[in-house]
Amino acid sequence: MYGSTDLRMFDISKIVRENVRSLVPYSCARDEFQGREGIFMDANENPFGNLNRYPDPYQKELKSAISLAKGLPAEKIFLGNGSDEIIDLCYRVFCRPGIDRAIVFTPGYGMYEVSAAVNDVEVIKIPLNENFQIDMNKVRIYLTDDSVKLIFICSPNNPTGNCINSSDIEFIISNFNGIAVLDEAYNDFSDCPSFIGMTDRYPNLIVLQTFSKAHGLAAVRVGMMFSDSRIIHYFNKMKPPYNVSTINQKAALQKLRHPAETTEQIRRIRKERERLRKSLQKLGAVEKIYPTDANFLLVKVNDAEQIYSALVERKIIVRNRDRLVRGCIRITVGTRNENNKLIKALKEISG
Repeated sequence: MYGSTDLRMFDISKIVRENVRSLVPYSCARDEFQGREGIFMDANENPFGNLNRYPDPYQKELKSAISLAKGLPAEKIFLGNGSDEIIDLCYRVFCRPGIDRAIVFTPGYGMYEVSAAVNDVEVIKIPLNENFQIDMNKVRIYLTDDSVKLIFICSPNNPTGNCINSSDIEFIISNFNGIAVLDEAYNDFSDCPSFIGMTDRYPNLIVLQTFSKAHGLAAVRVGMMFSDSRIIHYFNKMKPPYNVSTINQKAALQKLRHPAETTEQIRRIRKERERLRKSLQKLGAVEKIYPTDANFLLVKVNDAEQIYSALVERKIIVRNRDRLVRGCIRITVGTRNENNKLIKALKEISG
């Protein structure tokens, strides 16, 4: 019998590893004094320079800005050195090495498996169906398996680009005994509703978003996690004390001060995505373009390896995804000029 998770009944502490529950985190100088003004002689910093002070370990100013932008309280926000750090922490907080397991859907984002291997966690790979949706019959048997601590869902999915059915996602969250991690890195490019507002309803839900995609700050490495404040507590215990630099925090803050700029860039990318799709459909080498809700297109071509290599020779770099989805390359939507050069090159290659 499947039934929705009850916030009053779900005990997060039972999912968290015992050593994490008992862990006494490192107490840094900025934990003991959190003011901004004073003569700082507590952290063995060089007294000279503009970047000589350690960053705020809990990124309070940035979290406050994110809280305002997302409509969630700051205590439900965790920031990582990119989402990859957060993915790694998911395994470290919840999975006992060599004992617990995690579920990923294939094809999907490769770091879920890499982080599992690093942390000695067995991965159960469940193939998506022919429409790149979750085969719920293959998932149900694991939802009450106590050895399965994590389920990773990427929506819109990478590399396929499509959103996963929201009803399937919610069914998994509401019936899973462990932690459901929903990666929404590409959500800003889609019309799919975000699940960040569901974190009040589901204490076992973690939602990941990022500054790398729609915000155009891939070099800054700031990943966002939204979850129950009790889960945030354990992640704060486990993270390195200064995991997000002052420079990166300031860059993200600056971007949040100009939301109209981000909105306009998203609009332009979505417009170019459709133009690029229509242009690629006319090419003989293109066999199929899969529906996408992200800032990229998964394109099946007649010879993925040959086309990829020919584009590299012209200094146009796409992603060869033939090993994940047979015959496919993944094309990120660029500027109008970049997209025109790609289309021209593909026309030449197609003959």
